[in-house]
Amino acid sequence: MAHRFAGPGIRTIDDLHRAVRAISRHFATDTVVIIGSQAILLDWPDAPALMRISGEIDAYPGNIREWEAQNPGELSSEEINALFGFGSRFHIAFGFYIDGVDETTARFPADWKTRAVEITVADEDRTIRVIAPCLEDLIVSKLHRLSPKDREFIRACHAARRLDLALIESRLMRSQPAPGIASPARNFLDALA
Repeated sequence: MAHRFAGPGIRTIDDLHRAVRAISRHFATDTVVIIGSQAILLDWPDAPALMRISGEIDAYPGNIREWEAQNPGELSSEEINALFGFGSRFHIAFGFYIDGVDETTARFPADWKTRAVEITVADEDRTIRVIAPCLEDLIVSKLHRLSPKDREFIRACHAARRLDLALIESRLMRSQPAPGIASPARNFLDALA
């Protein structure tokens, strides 16, 4: 029987907790990193719906390199996609999926972890540390791609909470954007001002 998946839906903090517990249990880690648009849930769980429309939560285990060293030839991102990704039992059961990523997937300023947002998620007798980029660093990663979806996200964010555009531009430049990224990103920020 073919399964039909509804539209992306609006992600919630409960979805984030479910994703974190799944990654933590499977990879036997007490740390999970969230990147991508749904990193917003850590610091702003009631962000505007437009910012939370997504079919997936991008995540990787904090022990990614150790796990891959113990499982030669395996990538944690592929493991996540197989078990919790699009079309998986997890996706069918919960209506969203986890997109397996790693520390190189998104482009952030090198020092982003010094400003990272952290929360803890309880899982029976364990506590899981969840790390995500702060809002400004998340916007920087979106400026690197600047897809229509990224533009919508940034506009919705700026409409709800005025962004410090000068700070974001400064962090963008510190993230060493590839040629051809800086100019369109700056133009986009100027249009928001």
